[in-house]
Amino acid sequence: MTDVTPPNLEPSWLAAIGHEFEQPYMRDLKAFLVTERAEHTVYPPGKDMFNAFWYTPLHTVRVVILGQDPYHGPGQAHGLCFSVRRGVPPPPSLVNMFQELNSLGIPRPAHGELTSWARQGVLLLNTVLSVRAHQANSHRGRGWEQLTDRVIQAVNDQREGVVFVLWGAPAGKKASMIDQRRHLVLQAPHPSPLSAHKGFFGCGHFARINEHLTKRGEAPIEWALPA
Repeated sequence: MTDVTPPNLEPSWLAAIGHEFEQPYMRDLKAFLVTERAEHTVYPPGKDMFNAFWYTPLHTVRVVILGQDPYHGPGQAHGLCFSVRRGVPPPPSLVNMFQELNSLGIPRPAHGELTSWARQGVLLLNTVLSVRAHQANSHRGRGWEQLTDRVIQAVNDQREGVVFVLWGAPAGKKASMIDQRRHLVLQAPHPSPLSAHKGFFGCGHFARINEHLTKRGEAPIEWALPA
């Protein structure tokens, strides 16, 4: 199976955005990925590329946390933004997220795998779903952004009361796509060490997400990761 084909998508997402895979930009992206994988190491592995959609089907989405592109180090990226597999040291941005959570009394976990968040309805979406090893942003502008914009639009159109978490300037640009009469948009600097001290720390977003969900009569997100 090739890397970019509709059968790799969870059924509710396939129904919402499967037609995008027939578009010329996706055919071009597929050809690019075939060449990239032949000549370079690409993360995440093809089998993990669409994990965010499998862990969080469209009809379960309650929160969207928007990342940029996958981690580009060995063994890090597995298809969920900011998340790493157990046994892989959490990267600095994720460490800073855990520090912000710690300010709410949530102890720092022993690992950085965020699948428990995803299973609770937190769509951990990167705007670009692949990257060349050790080269951040190397797959930017190749077509992924068009696809993930359709993902954001599908959530905006088909869900109600979703919290969109936009950290950093690139993510913040997506705010114009979201109907803020029906959804909550939270914006802050990125948790990267370069910007976390400019307003990410103390933003209170994790608490605000749960306040919003509780007001809607929904269960709050359990941010503490299982051991």
